[in-house]
Amino acid sequence: MDSWSDAHGRHRCAACFRQFNKMEHLVEHMRAARHSPHEPRCGVCGKHCRSFEALRDHLGAGGSTLPKAASCAGEFAARGCKLCLRVLASAAALQAHRDCQLSRTPPMARLHHQQQAQAPQGGGRVLALGCKMVGAGSDGSLDVVARVCVVDEQENIVFETFVKPLIPVTHYRYETTGIRPEHLREGTTVKSAQRRVQDLLLNGEQPWKARTSRGRANLLVGHGLDHDLNALGMDYPAYLKRDTATYPPLMKTSKLSNSLRFLTHTYLGYDIQTGHQHPYEDCVAAMRLYHRMKRQQHPRRGGGADEPAASADQAFPAWRQRELERMTPEELLRLSTPDYQCWCLDD
Repeated sequence: MDSWSDAHGRHRCAACFRQFNKMEHLVEHMRAARHSPHEPRCGVCGKHCRSFEALRDHLGAGGSTLPKAASCAGEFAARGCKLCLRVLASAAALQAHRDCQLSRTPPMARLHHQQQAQAPQGGGRVLALGCKMVGAGSDGSLDVVARVCVVDEQENIVFETFVKPLIPVTHYRYETTGIRPEHLREGTTVKSAQRRVQDLLLNGEQPWKARTSRGRANLLVGHGLDHDLNALGMDYPAYLKRDTATYPPLMKTSKLSNSLRFLTHTYLGYDIQTGHQHPYEDCVAAMRLYHRMKRQQHPRRGGGADEPAASADQAFPAWRQRELERMTPEELLRLSTPDYQCWCLDD
């Protein structure tokens, strides 16, 4: 037990600072909460938060609610970055800190003249997928894919095409998509687009092999990937997908997804999806968010692979209950593992 627990007769979680009367209750909390060094942390008090939105509420950076910690909010207001949520050493250091503010992607007019880049070769690469949908069905509410874009890590277009829907289009959603009937008449078939995207993702790897071993297959980045893949009539192994809509640190405190537009404005510092929307912008925004999450400096264990446990019982097995209750809160935190694959481990 640490000195704070000795003095007050209570046990405080080393991650979220919740207090418990009994050590067994703290162990149960750690078993359920799955705290780890991969969680977003307050740069002032060191508190762990489940998501960046929870950290923003803690620091008062969101503006919609009162800060959960007034002292931390004061420090953050003086020398904190509202995009990456880091607390710098001084106000001068904050003025020099410009890494997080990114500019918008190239104007849409330039995309029509940009040549498609060569597909990435070798394993360990990353591609971003974006699709734009038009409406089908009697009321135009059924999403069907009409435009596909694939972008590499350098934000170059690898593949981009209009797609002829398999069923009649009843609403082109021109105000947002900018798509007209003549665009789709000149487009490729859904099957052809599906085949091309799959070839780019597998990168020469056999589909059956990519389901169990990555090999040469590429990581797939996007926002709402399951929706886009379903529209193309294809799937992809879950362990190779990096979805900004379902990545826990980027989700709401209610565990619902944030929109890509909100994430880009909040964590990259510019606006997207204004006027006619091109899937290229969505691809670039998702790729930039992925790289920002990937570059986070999280502690590693013993210099080796720091893979999360398959279940909470592996980190805190019931048969070790007595041994766990004799550990300090700091030792429990070092033992704990997250319940998701942190993107920083992709290195």
